[in-house]
Amino acid sequence: MAKKHSQEFMHAHITLEQWRCLVAVVDFGGYAQAAERLHKSQSSVTYAVQKLQSTLKVRAFEIRGRKAVLTPTGEMLYRRAQGLLEDAAGLERAAKKVSAGWEAQIAIAVEVLFPTWLLLECLNRFGVDSPHTRIELFETVIEGTQEAMLSGKVDLAISPRIPAGMTGEPLMPIRFVPVAHPDHALHRLGREISTRDLRNHRHLVVRDSASVRDSRGASVEAEQRWTVTTMATSIGAVSRGYGFAWLPEDKIRTELAEGTLKTLALRGGRERMAQLYLIFPDRDAAGPGTLRLAEVLKEEARKVME
Repeated sequence: MAKKHSQEFMHAHITLEQWRCLVAVVDFGGYAQAAERLHKSQSSVTYAVQKLQSTLKVRAFEIRGRKAVLTPTGEMLYRRAQGLLEDAAGLERAAKKVSAGWEAQIAIAVEVLFPTWLLLECLNRFGVDSPHTRIELFETVIEGTQEAMLSGKVDLAISPRIPAGMTGEPLMPIRFVPVAHPDHALHRLGREISTRDLRNHRHLVVRDSASVRDSRGASVEAEQRWTVTTMATSIGAVSRGYGFAWLPEDKIRTELAEGTLKTLALRGGRERMAQLYLIFPDRDAAGPGTLRLAEVLKEEARKVME
């Protein structure tokens, strides 16, 4: 069976570049746009797609008005071509890492919920093992972590969600607590606080770092809301009495100890838990450096939980 597949591959008549042109025409909305993104002439992109269609004896596009749209056959080819190009890119990444030994650079996406001090300790420990490997760190929020994984931008990720088709394992739980400045009106109610009480006050949330954001990410439907870019800004605003927020307990230990933040007496529980996972976007392509960094992260996380 393997021999049969290899023979079919050797006799394939469509090149990866032709498939890439087809996908680009669909993704970018036309031949001119595809040519610009691929840094090719429009005529070469057009020829590549036409050659693909004539070789396979199919029609991938049909003209509707002034626009070329995919035929049902074209839609099937587009979906399969996307997978083919992703597999080819993954194969190239894996081959480069195998041939180069330990990676020259490792990119990692880390959800901002993960303790910063722990992350820095892990990176420093890894630096002892591989001082010449550069680390590119993406501090991400909500869907931004998944976007970094799905785009192939990172070699490793820490996220509360594992995208379909990827492998991950539990790393550590994160505890969230609802907090506000001790002088905030919510603390002056003198009783347990309900969700209805929260709706009447400003909610501080951290913006999703994905390029396409989901506006439904807020945990409380408060009439007043500030959406900020970083966790530090959210903590700073809540510490100054500008609103309330659910924040990772580890991120606000200093503020809680100093008294600039105080846990709200929320009815039904004063904490929420989230599980963080260590995820390989492409386990087969992970080089020895990435595998070692993953081990360091797991070992240090276990120490914290012991």
